Amino acid sequence: QAQLVESGGGSVQAGGSLRLSCRSSEYSARPRCMAWVRHVPNQEREGVAAISTASGYASYVDSVKGRFTISYAENTLYLQMDSLRLEDSAMYFCAEKIAPCSLTLGTASQTAYTTWGQGTQVTVSS
Repeated sequence: QAQLVESGGGSVQAGGSLRLSCRSSEYSARPRCMAWVRHVPNQEREGVAAISTASGYASYVDSVKGRFTISYAENTLYLQMDSLRLEDSAMYFCAEKIAPCSLTLGTASQTAYTTWGQGTQVTVSS
């Protein structure tokens, strides 16, 4: 089973930007659904952005629309995060499921994806 490794997290002031990356340990041409899922302690994990590697179609939760951009290229998943807010602070995980799959967001992401990375911390301060 492929491993997913995230990078790019860190600390940033509100209004700033970060770019997260997630690279798979194995190249696969099989179509997948991939997502960025964030977790705040004492809350459920929440999928905030998802993409189909076959079509490039992406979906976002309302709270990040217009600020976050998910993309996929050369076996690597990205999340460009702009105009960061205090409430974006969380551990961010990348996750995937081999097709057939759907672009699952919100708390349903917790069970929709079958492979997960270890996470990268994003901290937004005022």
